Amino acid sequence: MPVERLMRLVLTCHKVVACIRVLECFQLGKADLHSLDFTFNRLCMKLFKTGKIDVLKDSQSYFATDLPSCDLKRRQDKFILRYISTVNGFANFVKSCNT
Repeated sequence: MPVERLMRLVLTCHKVVACIRVLECFQLGKADLHSLDFTFNRLCMKLFKTGKIDVLKDSQSYFATDLPSCDLKRRQDKFILRYISTVNGFANFVKSCNT
């Protein structure tokens, strides 16, 4: 594989990961999540030079890689927990200042 092609794939991977990190605070629809998964699967197909989804799923499980929709769901849950604890902490602070 030429170095230039490999670098393009690596940069695309970094862009997908950065996109997921930005999207963790937004509510996305099913179509948006499927689009992210499709893009990721297509990228992996190019990376592993295969057109078979079974080979792709095996490779993803071997490298312990989740689909972006699963990763995004986990990040959103973590974000919501942090947000709730921050809001509750701020509400308790304001409540203690008013008494």
